[in-house]
Amino acid sequence: MMTNDTPSTYAKVLELNLDDGIYGTFAEIGAGQEVANWFFRASGTAGTVAKTMSAYDMTMSDAIYGQAQRYVSRERLKSMLDHEYGLLTERLSASRGDRSCFFVFSNTVRARGYQDSEECHGWLGIRLQVKPGGEPNDILIHVRLLDDENVDQMEALGVMGVNFIHAAFYKRDSLADFAKSLVDNLAGHRVEVDMLKFLGPDFRFVDNRLCALQLVQSGLTPATMFLPDGEVVQPAEALYKRPILLLRGSFHPVTKLHLEMLDQARAVFDGDCGDDAPRIVDLCEISMNNLLREGGEVDHIDFLDRADALQALGKSVLISSCPEFYRVVSLLHRCTSKPIGVLLSIGLLNELFKPKWTSHLEGGILESFGRLFKQDVRLLVYPWLNRKTGELVTATNFMAPDDFRHLYTHFRENGLIVDVPCGHVDLLRYTSRDLDRLKAAGDPAWREYVPEVLLQASK
Repeated sequence: MMTNDTPSTYAKVLELNLDDGIYGTFAEIGAGQEVANWFFRASGTAGTVAKTMSAYDMTMSDAIYGQAQRYVSRERLKSMLDHEYGLLTERLSASRGDRSCFFVFSNTVRARGYQDSEECHGWLGIRLQVKPGGEPNDILIHVRLLDDENVDQMEALGVMGVNFIHAAFYKRDSLADFAKSLVDNLAGHRVEVDMLKFLGPDFRFVDNRLCALQLVQSGLTPATMFLPDGEVVQPAEALYKRPILLLRGSFHPVTKLHLEMLDQARAVFDGDCGDDAPRIVDLCEISMNNLLREGGEVDHIDFLDRADALQALGKSVLISSCPEFYRVVSLLHRCTSKPIGVLLSIGLLNELFKPKWTSHLEGGILESFGRLFKQDVRLLVYPWLNRKTGELVTATNFMAPDDFRHLYTHFRENGLIVDVPCGHVDLLRYTSRDLDRLKAAGDPAWREYVPEVLLQASK
């Protein structure tokens, strides 16, 4: 991303090199020493660089940083930051600790290899002081390198690393500016950033769930994730080889019906997962479409309220910019090879047949379903109560649009769309929007449909 006001990569490096209060180490594994290289290409290098190094050989890397199960991982990044920061402060605190904000920039990256088609990604981190002699803080990001050629990935990594260091020192007071600047001078869709985390005493008031939201809102990634304890995680790391039960919704508010749907769906989905059934992840997805207010703004307090409610119920949260079902399923397939169950209502099942969601696809609705069911995916359909007739509409008696009834019958007969039994019909009396209106009107009836733990938390 680049605008007329965006400083060049060289200009950013020069600003850092000429800043007398910044001094540190660069340690890079994988894709060359592309970030450090930028600092040597600009003037004033001695004002910033205390040391650069790269331990490519695994034996050498283990000897320096300790053994690791995976070399491109958050754990390896942390061990690099720990080791290098300890050396930096041990050796230089006496001579310049009173006038320098020490930092260590590290990355561990898997770039494109010879005849290689695997995922290319990496972890970048910076440990820094915000004032001389202060306690260290960490900023961590995970990136996906999307260029096809190794040389292009190396170039992108170098530019992004410079952006990251520059933002850490000059843009950390604005989360939106920080996120946006990470892709400065990277035209086109060359990288994704799917995790951003601030840690340390000077960042103790940063809510990293808002960092996850900002990455999606800024278009740096289509999806981010955090766990029931609020820890922001990289989705592929958290969901690796785990079955996923996905519930899409606005969760405004979170209701007993949401929990009932998940409980009933899990009983159906367990049979698809075999021995992996105990490892199923209940994943509640909030789409950006459900967070935007009039004018396109996001209410952060409202978002955190929904996140708090889901976490209080022990659920992991996915934030996505993917209104189409096949797109979010495709994202999840990057994270796991295990079965994926998508839990939805009759209303959303009906939406899947509407052309407005597939007009951009050459194959239209047929292509969207082809992508959706490409791998081990099932739609788990929870009933809907027709409040006018009292009829319970299920996947079995649902009437697909005339043009697609044979297609729907095919999906049903092949077990791709299945019924989820309704445990408590009375929970279908109100939708989330109905409950929101009742609450706004001061009608206490809404409380009967919200989990008790959330009512207690709101007191």
